[in-house]
Amino acid sequence: MNMRMRWVAVAFFALAGSVAWSQAYPSKPVRIVVPFAPGGNVDINARSIAPGLTELWGQQVLVENRAGAGGMLGGEFVAKSPADGYTLLMASNSVYSVAPNVFSKPRFNPIKDFAAISGISNVPFVLVLHPSVPAKNLKEFIALVKGKPGQMTMATAGTGTSNHLVGELIQISAGIRMTGVPYKGSGPALTDLLGGQVDSHVDQLTASMGYIQSGRIRALAVTTDKRAPLLPNVPTLAEQGLKGFDATTITGLLAPAGTPKEVIDRVHAAVVKITAQQVIRDRFGALGATTLGNSPAEFGEYIRQDYAKMQKVVAAANIRAD
Repeated sequence: MNMRMRWVAVAFFALAGSVAWSQAYPSKPVRIVVPFAPGGNVDINARSIAPGLTELWGQQVLVENRAGAGGMLGGEFVAKSPADGYTLLMASNSVYSVAPNVFSKPRFNPIKDFAAISGISNVPFVLVLHPSVPAKNLKEFIALVKGKPGQMTMATAGTGTSNHLVGELIQISAGIRMTGVPYKGSGPALTDLLGGQVDSHVDQLTASMGYIQSGRIRALAVTTDKRAPLLPNVPTLAEQGLKGFDATTITGLLAPAGTPKEVIDRVHAAVVKITAQQVIRDRFGALGATTLGNSPAEFGEYIRQDYAKMQKVVAAANIRAD
């Protein structure tokens, strides 16, 4: 066999092996790591698609919470996992854009250490208060905070999360300062807000919607440039004086860098199929979110752009988590 024929044979068997391996994927349980505590937006996204993946693949898809350091701990765990498609990361802007910019020694590089698979959902933030806080609009809230310097508290889903950064930007834009109370995710933060241990929280609408509808917390404003369809009577921050304010969360699935393209494509195809189901669209819609299912290239480009944008915002606001 001459050299040319040998290379052709090598390429053929490599391609055949790759195709066979991707077709066999998954041949064992798949783990989706959520880098926050249960109950928040990222956790809701993971647990919404996991049953569909399990049914589609005939393999159990497990959701594992690894909270801490603004999503850094869970992100690092996945980044260092084998690039075989069996350990995936459900991540939001907190993980791939904010935390790597606010920590002086980030545990991973969101651009180099991960392969984008697909965005899952897009959801606005909402500024929510405990009912005992008397403010009924942003103007009253600002006056209340200014009248109690250092006394009012704002829960965050963790230092260096997008919730934290958006909360900081609200305070900077409004010219107020509150005492921040960090948690290991939106779920624990909401628990203390419901109990009255903290006064306010900036949260993804997916996690807070049920409590807003039941009256257990009060929605003061949404952070998008338009009102949320599920909260038509809740004005935007821009409507209430913070001109130009617009912030959303895009949550999506990532794999360790180096994961074979065939596996990325297989997971992406499954995600697209699941997020296109009306029952899933309705489930997310009821929480104020929109399903995505965009391509790996589109999601990867969004991450690059958002990471660069947050880099400028963090520098301008001089926000540091350590």
